[in-house]
Amino acid sequence: MTDSSSENVPDRHRTRFPGISSRAYEHPADRSALVALRKLSGFDTVFKALSGLLPERSLRLLFLSDSVRVSDAQFAHLHTMLRDACYILDLEKVPQMYVTQDPKPNAMCIGLDEPIIMVTTGLVELLDEEEMRAVVGHEVGHALSGHSVYRTILLFLTNLAVKVAWIPLGNVAVMAIVTALREWFRKSELSADRAGLLVGQDLQASMRGLMKIAGGNHLHEMNVDAFLEQAEEYEAGGDLRDSVLKILNMLPRTHPFTTVRAAELKKWAESRDYQRIMDGHYPRRSEDKDTSVTDSFRESASHYADSVRGSKDPLMKLVGDIAGGAGDLGGRLRDRFTGAAGGGGRSGSNGSGAKDEDPGAAGQPGG
Repeated sequence: MTDSSSENVPDRHRTRFPGISSRAYEHPADRSALVALRKLSGFDTVFKALSGLLPERSLRLLFLSDSVRVSDAQFAHLHTMLRDACYILDLEKVPQMYVTQDPKPNAMCIGLDEPIIMVTTGLVELLDEEEMRAVVGHEVGHALSGHSVYRTILLFLTNLAVKVAWIPLGNVAVMAIVTALREWFRKSELSADRAGLLVGQDLQASMRGLMKIAGGNHLHEMNVDAFLEQAEEYEAGGDLRDSVLKILNMLPRTHPFTTVRAAELKKWAESRDYQRIMDGHYPRRSEDKDTSVTDSFRESASHYADSVRGSKDPLMKLVGDIAGGAGDLGGRLRDRFTGAAGGGGRSGSNGSGAKDEDPGAAGQPGG
C-alpha cells in the first residue's frame, strides 16, 4: 500500500524532517556498516537474487492469511500513527503493517524488496497512544535505514544454523556470521530508538514504553530515575567475572538490554546532535551517495574509543588502561578476576571501587 507524503498528515503538531537521511539518527557503528554496504557494487542485486532462498515470501503470505492488516478499516488508530511516522520522517511509501495475536510484547520490520512491520497484540494492549507512536516510529526508522533487509537475512541464517548443526564446522561458520550480525543489529536497535524519538518527540513516552517492556503495565510501581540507575549499576557493577558474564548474556540477543536502551536514548536526547536535528540541521538523503566510507569508519572508531575511555565497566576500564600504556597485564587480570591485592573485596588491584553485581535485565521485543 502506498500513499504520497502529502496525504500523511500528523494528528498533532510535530517537527517534520523533509528529506532526512537515516544517517542523521544512526548509531556510529550502525551507520558505518550501512554506508559500506550501500557502497558495494551490485549489493542490491545480490540480495534480491537471494530472495528466493529467504523466507520473506512465506512470511508475507503468513501475515496476510493469519494476521490483521492495519488500514483505515482495521486498527485505524495504528494506521494513523503509521502514516504520521512516515510523514515525519518523509518516507513516501508507507510499509504494510500487521497485528498478530501473541501475548508477548513484540514488533519487527522485515523484508528485502518492501518492508513489512509486525506488532503483537501484547504490545498494542501494553502501551498507550504516545508510547505506541514511539514504537511505530522505531519500526519506520528500521525501514528508512534499510535494516529490514539485514533482519531478514539474520532470520534466515539463524534458521540455517539449526539445519546445518550436524555438519562438521558448518554450524561454527554460520554462527560466526550470525554473531557478527547480532552485534550490528544491537546497534541498529539504538538507531531505531532514536528514530522513534524523532517521530514521537516525547522522551517521557519513549522512557515509559521501555519501562513497560521491562516491567509490564505497572507504571505506578516504577520510576524513570530508578530505572536509569539500574543501567548505571549494570555498567559499573562487579568485577571482570561479571564483565565476561555480561558479554555471554548478550551474545545470543538481537537487542541491547532495556535499561541500557533507555540510558542510551536519554543521553542522545540531551546531546547537541539531537538538538541540531530538531532545529532542521541534518544530513539529507540526496547526499547519501557522496558519503565517505572512510569517514564513517573513522567516526565509528572514534565513538568506540570514547566509549572505552568513558566506560565504568571493569573490563572496558582495563582495556583503557592497557591502551594507555599500563603494564603488568597478567597481574592486573589475576587481581581483577580474584578480587585480590590492595583494593579490597571486588574493587580490583587499582581500587576502582566497583559496585555489587548487576541486577540482571529483562527481555524486550524484537524490532
